Amino acid sequence: MTSSVRNRVPAPALFVAGAVSMYVGAALAVALFDRLSPTTVAVLRLVGAAVVLIIWRRPERVAWRGRRLGRAVLFGMATALMNIAFYEAIARLPLGTAVAVEFCGPVAVAALASQRARDVAAVVLAALGVLLIADVRWSGSPSGVLWALTAAAMWAAYIVLGKRVASAGNGLDDMAVGFAVSAVMLSPLLFVGGVGALSALGDPLVAAIAVGVGVLSSVVPYVIDQIVLRRVGRARFAVLLALLPATATVVGLLTLQQVPGLWEAAGISAVIAAVALRSRDGDEPAPVLRT
Repeated sequence: MTSSVRNRVPAPALFVAGAVSMYVGAALAVALFDRLSPTTVAVLRLVGAAVVLIIWRRPERVAWRGRRLGRAVLFGMATALMNIAFYEAIARLPLGTAVAVEFCGPVAVAALASQRARDVAAVVLAALGVLLIADVRWSGSPSGVLWALTAAAMWAAYIVLGKRVASAGNGLDDMAVGFAVSAVMLSPLLFVGGVGALSALGDPLVAAIAVGVGVLSSVVPYVIDQIVLRRVGRARFAVLLALLPATATVVGLLTLQQVPGLWEAAGISAVIAAVALRSRDGDEPAPVLRT
């Protein structure tokens, strides 16, 4: 996507494209849970994304040194831990519900970063929509809710650190470095499933699905995130993320037959209304990403 084209595409439209890719990848990941632990699948996703990004970007030596390296690694680790917690959550909760609980992180970022009444109103409306979508039953799967809340905390860190990486002007290269280093650091977790996991990892089909999950759930949406983060502030980015619970609910319905109820449908409407409320303002001027 050229700079002129991507700057003309509305941020919500970019987000929908990234969200569909992300949650189709999540649905593929669920298919692997019968053979591998959710943590192993999450690390495989990270490895697959790191390999694709390193081959594509080929970061220069300066990207592997000093403060820039440290910033990239922090971003990569926050992303990796977010993915691990999220996969553990969706192994226990419906996709839309897990994403809705996870959205507590972006809501917190938006509330802290915003200073205008309109922003606060949009965040409150989004939070209401998330609560309606979630319909969380604490007695049903408390561990699933705790994993989702952990993912929420890591998601908040991802937004803050992702903005710093994007603003530095080398977002995609630094993302490649951060993912690669994090993949190496977390690689021992690939073997948490023991001998059975080792056998599954040698299956070409499992490897192919893992790479597909990495591309769909990491490379495509995170590249889009880097584009959008350069165009908008953290508060608006967090409100745009309100599209994700709605998208996850729809993908869960179509791919996993997880049928939403009346309250979830009402929540989707509230989330979309929140995005529309905050999106009436134009995007901030965008510097061009280095490619």
